[in-house]
Amino acid sequence: MADRLADRSSVAVDSRLSPAALAEAARATGRLGFDTEFMSEGRYKALLCLVGVAVPDPDRGPVPLVALLDPMDPGLDPAPLAEVFADPAIEVVVHAGRQDVALLRRAWGTEVRNLFDTQIAAGFAGFGAQTGYGGLLSDALGRRVAKSASFTRWDVRPLTPEQLAYARDDVAHLLPLSDTLQARLAERGRLEWAREECRRLEDSSDERDPATAYQRLPRIGSLSPAARAVARELAAWRERTAAAEDRPVGSVLADASLVEVARRQPGDAAALEKIRGVQPSTLRRRADAVLAAVARGKHAEPLPPEPGERLDQVAGDVPVIALAEALVRARALDAGLAYELIAARADLAQIVSSARRHQPEPEVRTLRGWRRDLVGAELLDLLAGRRSLAVDAEGRVVIAPRPGSPAPG
Repeated sequence: MADRLADRSSVAVDSRLSPAALAEAARATGRLGFDTEFMSEGRYKALLCLVGVAVPDPDRGPVPLVALLDPMDPGLDPAPLAEVFADPAIEVVVHAGRQDVALLRRAWGTEVRNLFDTQIAAGFAGFGAQTGYGGLLSDALGRRVAKSASFTRWDVRPLTPEQLAYARDDVAHLLPLSDTLQARLAERGRLEWAREECRRLEDSSDERDPATAYQRLPRIGSLSPAARAVARELAAWRERTAAAEDRPVGSVLADASLVEVARRQPGDAAALEKIRGVQPSTLRRRADAVLAAVARGKHAEPLPPEPGERLDQVAGDVPVIALAEALVRARALDAGLAYELIAARADLAQIVSSARRHQPEPEVRTLRGWRRDLVGAELLDLLAGRRSLAVDAEGRVVIAPRPGSPAPG
């Protein structure tokens, strides 16, 4: 396989490993690592171009066997390996694997189970939550890898020796990196937390439902219910058009222009032309389709915001959100965790808004599972007046029960 990819290059990749042989090795050892290379530019969905797989090799100790598989090769049969990815008894190691999992699910028709993501694990092990693969290898293993081929054309054959070396390095170190991180997490009692978070990636998908595409639009919360119904029709039309033409949705109609069209609801081409950002090419090719989507939306039932979508913030929420963030950051620092693993500002805004209005707790990750144990319950106490924050003589945030406050409920 590597010979065909590189036109008989001398890159050091074990090309004798077929998907069936890789699957057998993974079953024998109980684990494998994988990484993908893909092309998303100019397409509706990313094109899977290369899959790197690493499996333990008992004969070479910590040095795994590495194979590069070509999904663009019509002779490739990934079925044996796909079965391994879906086997919960086999650990699958990846780095920043949301896109990789989504690609395999769509291109190879497989689930990915028992996932261990080294980027997620890094956030629990005292590294940054968004640490890149090269930086993490340097920090955790003292190894450096070249990243010179990351933006090359992976859909063109043959691949160059530089590309193959890059792809090999992207997967060759995953298993030893995972070993190091898991040992560190076990020492800190954080391994199960990391595994719980990794499981969230197992259902990653890049399938897009036209009916719900409007929910991803920027500033959708600023639209009235009537305008939201128009935006839903426009976004669904744009999604179907982009899929049919295999092009990015933004090239059909940009997000900002779509939202403005939904707000203004033009009735003819002249009114549509006056909306900023609507390109002349869009007017020539798609004016009738855009106006038809607007008309469908205007005749549809108004669409109210989803529960929790609009936070109904008031000016007084802003400093309270900042206070909540200080509490979460302090607890993250104490626990040696990346703050981003615990909360986002949007999570805190929903919690603060719900507490102010005495509404039920919002469905946000900060108030569930291990996050609630770490800081979520304490955050609710803070918002209920049962906790206070102060700064000690060494400049550290101190969290303590508020004198005279009732016991936590």
